Amino acid sequence: MSDQAPPADASLSATNAVPSALPEWGVAQIHGINRIGLWSLYRKEVRRFFKVQTQTVWAPAFTTLLFLVIFSVALGRGGREILGVPFESFLAPGLIVMAMMQNSFANSSFSFLSGKIQGTIIDLLMPPLSHGELLAGIVGAAVTRAVLVGCAVAFAIFLYPGAKLMVSHVWAIAWFGLMGALMLGFFGLMASIWAEKFDHNAAVTNFIVAPLSLLSGTFYTLDRLHEPFYTISHFNPFFYVISGFRYGFIGQSDIGNGSSDVLLAGAGLLALNAVLALASFALLKSGWKIRS
Repeated sequence: MSDQAPPADASLSATNAVPSALPEWGVAQIHGINRIGLWSLYRKEVRRFFKVQTQTVWAPAFTTLLFLVIFSVALGRGGREILGVPFESFLAPGLIVMAMMQNSFANSSFSFLSGKIQGTIIDLLMPPLSHGELLAGIVGAAVTRAVLVGCAVAFAIFLYPGAKLMVSHVWAIAWFGLMGALMLGFFGLMASIWAEKFDHNAAVTNFIVAPLSLLSGTFYTLDRLHEPFYTISHFNPFFYVISGFRYGFIGQSDIGNGSSDVLLAGAGLLALNAVLALASFALLKSGWKIRS
């Protein structure tokens, strides 16, 4: 009869004939962008530093304001001018972007390093996030902290009667501020991957980030340097970030003779950040000092 059930062995063989849909072990099956996961990682990183905003946002503003006051009293007396503006107005933009870069480095370098030391790095590696999303979430939070610190420092400087923040080119302020924050965000992430303890990260800060920041024309123009330091300083990317950012405020820069030199410096920083992004991505993908 037509409505009879098929034999048991026939149904069993039909079940076994269905091919397995399970992927190979270790092969990623997430395609596209995990927007929810990326947003969750970004929000976690932002909330981590914002929870202690007194230390991570307002303390850098207070320290930077002290720099401005001390150097203004020591070097800005007698109506001294640099690049056609009072010394305080020359100094203020450099201090703002210097604080932005240093805090971007501090934020991105803490994520992986603290996880490796405390044993919580699995919380970053186990979620279904690609290497690019992991990179974007951590560096994006570092840039966010840099922007907040920059706004806090600008507000503190605004309250200081000796300095005036004059805006000449908004695009230069936004572009060079973003390039500086991204550059130190990528560098901080690579430093945290390399470092095995907080002492290693502190060594990078003290012997690389701080000297490059202080020797980049923040407190002076490069024409005051003698050779070979004048030439060497032109290979310091911090110099182009600070000078370009300052150009956005006072309309003058010691990068070159005109706006074309500033634009060229901005393009060079974009290329440098692209290289740093690729290097950071390669380190994350390799799992070097992360999965061991």
